[in-house]
Amino acid sequence: MSIESHSPAPAVQNPTQDIIKDGLWRNNPALVQLLGLCPLLAVSGTVVNALGLGIATLLVLIGSNVAVSLIRNHVQDTVRLPAFVMIIASFTTTAELIMQAYAFELYQILGIFIPLIVTNCIILGRAEGFARKNTVWRSLVDGTMMGIGFMGILLLLGIIREVIGQGTLFAGMELMFGPAAVNWKWVIIPDYSQFLFAVLPPGAFVALGLLIAGKNVIDDRQKQRVQKAVDDQPALSRRVRVTGHIH
Repeated sequence: MSIESHSPAPAVQNPTQDIIKDGLWRNNPALVQLLGLCPLLAVSGTVVNALGLGIATLLVLIGSNVAVSLIRNHVQDTVRLPAFVMIIASFTTTAELIMQAYAFELYQILGIFIPLIVTNCIILGRAEGFARKNTVWRSLVDGTMMGIGFMGILLLLGIIREVIGQGTLFAGMELMFGPAAVNWKWVIIPDYSQFLFAVLPPGAFVALGLLIAGKNVIDDRQKQRVQKAVDDQPALSRRVRVTGHIH
């Protein structure tokens, strides 16, 4: 008698897909790593503020990741971190000058948080922990996904706080997109009295906590579904073949 058990072949892993999932969900810099919380909580009072800082951070993250990956084999370990900081500072200055040129009023509103991008732990962390060990393409994807993940949480906080705090949505978008965006403002709650708690940073703490809790609930349910599928798998995948005689 012989018994053969056949299990399905393991799925082929796609490194690029893993990087995308890490940046957007599994290792989201704001929800999982909890990095960059100072600007995240300080400027997410409205959608336009969140979008402005999010785009600036995304551009710096992409540029620094690619640059660090390009020079990773030509920089000695003794000067690695100073070199990375200089690269990040250069891209931050570029983003700052672009914002001054094309969205000066928004730049004034965001204030110190634009030049402080150079100290954002997300950017230096990805340069040190990922870009210096990987190819340009993987570093580009990582920087893009981490930046989009961070900007997405910024926008969610901006939407929540603007709607609850002011009863509007997309107010002040002309600061970024010019006079054509004046009519983009939506009045969600007419004659709404401002809810100060949502406008101030304490409201951002509460909103971010709710987003983290929501992500944890979704992850737990996903793990339960995966575990249930694993528990059911042996009964579905095992094939038994009996040959010969049993005495």
